[in-house]
Amino acid sequence: MAELRVELYGHLVGHLYSSGDRAFDFRTDPAAFEHFRLGSTALSVSVPLSVVDSRGKAGRRRVFFTELLPEGNMLADMALRAGVAEHDVVGFLAHYGRDVAGAVQIWDPDLPGEPRTPRATAVTHDEVGAMLQDTRSAPLGNSPVSGKSSLAGVQEKIVLARVDGEWHRVHDGYPSTHIVKPETREHSSLIYDEEYGTRVARATGLTSHASWVEDFPGRPGLVIERYDRSPDAPQMRIHQEDMNQALGAVGNQKYQEYGGKVSLARVAEVLARVTDDDSQARLLRMTTFAVAIGNLDMHAKNISLIHRPDQTTTLAPAYDVVPLRQHPTDGRLALAVNKKYVHATITAEDVAAEGGAWGVPDPETVVRETLEAILIAVETEEPDRRADPKLREAIRAFTQNLLSGNPVS
Repeated sequence: MAELRVELYGHLVGHLYSSGDRAFDFRTDPAAFEHFRLGSTALSVSVPLSVVDSRGKAGRRRVFFTELLPEGNMLADMALRAGVAEHDVVGFLAHYGRDVAGAVQIWDPDLPGEPRTPRATAVTHDEVGAMLQDTRSAPLGNSPVSGKSSLAGVQEKIVLARVDGEWHRVHDGYPSTHIVKPETREHSSLIYDEEYGTRVARATGLTSHASWVEDFPGRPGLVIERYDRSPDAPQMRIHQEDMNQALGAVGNQKYQEYGGKVSLARVAEVLARVTDDDSQARLLRMTTFAVAIGNLDMHAKNISLIHRPDQTTTLAPAYDVVPLRQHPTDGRLALAVNKKYVHATITAEDVAAEGGAWGVPDPETVVRETLEAILIAVETEEPDRRADPKLREAIRAFTQNLLSGNPVS
């Protein structure tokens, strides 16, 4: 029976064990209580640290670890290189669990070479460009032997560390600090649209992490600073948990219409239960922002919690803020707003009603002030010349319509 160590902020919290490639579970180790209180949700709101882990909650525990894996071609390619089946979560994490989302590290103490010494090796701009041109040959930029990184999502990307102002490839669990998404041939403006959306989010106060387009040889890339990494955090990692993990949803259940496990109201309920700050109001601002810029893809994996080292919890900053409405789409939101999925029909009143149902005080003011801040940012921030030519005007029009009390488009 395979058994992996699960560490959080460098401390052993439990073991991931399997009796086959589909049957697995997590068991809290007593050593966890030397650093975390009994019942702590520092690892996950779905996986409280317990003396006896309830058999009835095993499904939730499995979801947390399953959702650390990537999706689509990236999952298939990485599983093939590790010699494991795509559904073998424990086998996959035994190979790639050293550098995942948040501050969790997962590894097999029985493997040769363990415990490993994390390291980073410098790479040139040309080498980064080569990785971006062929992401399938080295998914996430992992080196064939010592690449140990996994990151959720279906979009092409690599992970790198920025060390002393230079790009480095990460090995054996060294914490990656940046994600780089290459320009795609199918949707050539997408990374430039996302860069603009992120820049407007930063100007609106919804995020603070840096992002920019860098012209690597052969293929430009959108560089995104990871909000779950910090030189001031233990092992440079900050723990995060996405809302699929928190709500027990798997894969495409991140969309509300797939199974109904997730919704903005359920996200807000989690925030009310585990945070003690203004997280619900910030969720309302993020929802307003998504509607105003036409971000149809604010699904449950694009909303996360941050579990700080001091065991307090808050809403993570906005990320993956991609304006999509100016492109041909079905025009439907990933998460309904006031029971509406069709983006074109949403009004500011709908957004405020959604927030009011969660219990946010004076939601109309929150929505209006957010829209006003977006409009100021759009007037002052200009998109990259390679962004969709309709992008800026579309966001301006959506925001003005909402401020005027009309449907967004």
